[in-house]
This record gives sequence, C-alpha cells and structure tokens, in this order.
Amino acid sequence: MHPPELPGVTHRHHDLATGIRAHVAHAGDESRPPLVALHGFPQHWYEWRRVIERLDGEFHILAMDLRGLGWTSRAPDGDYRKATIAADVVALLDALGIERAGLVAHDWGGWVGWHAVLGHPERFTGYVASGIVHPWNSPRRMLRELPRFLYQPPIAAPILGPYLVPRIVVRILRGAWGDRETYDRAAEPIYAGAYRDSDASLYYRQFLAHELMRGPTGRLEIPTRLLQGREDPIGTALATGLERHGDDARTILLDGCGHFVPEERPDEVADAVREVC
Repeated sequence: MHPPELPGVTHRHHDLATGIRAHVAHAGDESRPPLVALHGFPQHWYEWRRVIERLDGEFHILAMDLRGLGWTSRAPDGDYRKATIAADVVALLDALGIERAGLVAHDWGGWVGWHAVLGHPERFTGYVASGIVHPWNSPRRMLRELPRFLYQPPIAAPILGPYLVPRIVVRILRGAWGDRETYDRAAEPIYAGAYRDSDASLYYRQFLAHELMRGPTGRLEIPTRLLQGREDPIGTALATGLERHGDDARTILLDGCGHFVPEERPDEVADAVREVC
C-alpha cells in the first residue's frame, strides 16, 4: 500500500539520527515558515489534508508519520516511548536544517508534542495540540476520568492488541467522531489499510507500563493552544486548566466536535496555527 496522493503534496523519506526512516508528506512552499504536523491513532499523515488545504501558501507543512505507523519505519529497538518519538521530531528538524518550526498535533502525536515542546522549547515557535489531555493533571483527577480510558488495556495487550488494532480502526473513527457532517467515509480504507501491519499496540503497551505517571514536566515557554471537542469520548476535564502552565497557553473547547479535531474542525485548527506558530 502506497501513501494516498493529495494535490500539492510530495512524499519523501528522511533518514534520521535516531535510526528511523521517516515518511513525511511535504506541502507548501519551502520558503514559507515550517510547520510539523503529528498524527494520532488510528490515522497517519492524511488526517492533516483539510488543514493543509486551509493553510495553503502560508506554511511549509511537514506531516510526519510516527515511527512504526503509516509509512515510517519501525523502531529498530522496539522503543515507542513518547519522549523517544519526540526525539524523532527534533531529528527531522536537524536532518532538514530547520532551526525552529511550528508544531501542530493530535492524539498520540499530541502527547509526543508535549514532550517535544517541553524538552526542546528552543526548536519550536508555537504549539497547537488537539484531541489529547495535558500532562499536568493530578493522579486524583486522572482517577476520576479512568472509565473513559478503559479501551486502552485491550489494545495494549500482547497478542490481543495486534489482533484487534486492524479490526477496530473504522469502529473507532465512527464512534469517536462528533460532527457527522464532516465524516469522510472514503478515508476509512485509507486508514484501515495502513494499520493491517503496524506497531500501534506498542504505543499503548509502553505508555501504560512505563509512561502513565511519568509525563513531561515543566512550564510552557512558547505560545500553546489545546483544542478539545466537547463530544470527545475522552472528555474535556483533563484538557482544561492549561492557562496555569504557560504565559500564553489556553484550552479551547469546541461545541459539537468529537475526537478528530483536525478533520472535524480544520478551520479552527488553522486559525490556532496562524495565531501561535
């Protein structure tokens, strides 16, 4: 299976110092400000197609498939910790000779993004996260929201998880989508096909086993926005309160929007990117 084609998008592979061969969909004039886009589960770079359309001519967009997903190589050492994947992002900037870039991300890409901007703030101009919680929630607050995340252990389980992942992609897309008018049924096989053989289960397994209580820490040094749909199954409670963790940081709650913010609300994502990146 080859990456889906999109007008104005070129597909390139970049060998990174982290040992990963990263697939990146490039869109826009390379003379424009760079903007890295990180997808979530169960998607790949293609989830940014509507945002790419709206930012046409304004940014050089680098929609990167995360390691072990889409058309990016698997981790040679099996490491899918999100701080390690954040190092892939910085390595991509290094490989392309980019000193600083904007960052926009969703879901797992959003958690990777927290690691990236907190660990390497000097490499980013601004950050727009979506469909993800922030890392400053207390254990008590997280415990109250635990039932919302009980889907994760089956996906993380050895044997069961890899069996489930390709079989539940479409169900997750349909179930977590909020604005049905924006749903793109034609994208279902494009996503499902790419997850027939992936390391998605390891994202959840390593998170639950090693990362759950060891999220990134610090204070946001760059302008940051977190866009969260009010109809997202993971809720909004763990996305609020971002204002306390940066001088120019805030959460924006989107009415009628579910989990897949870049596809359901591309105008709002594009506006946030223009504002902070």
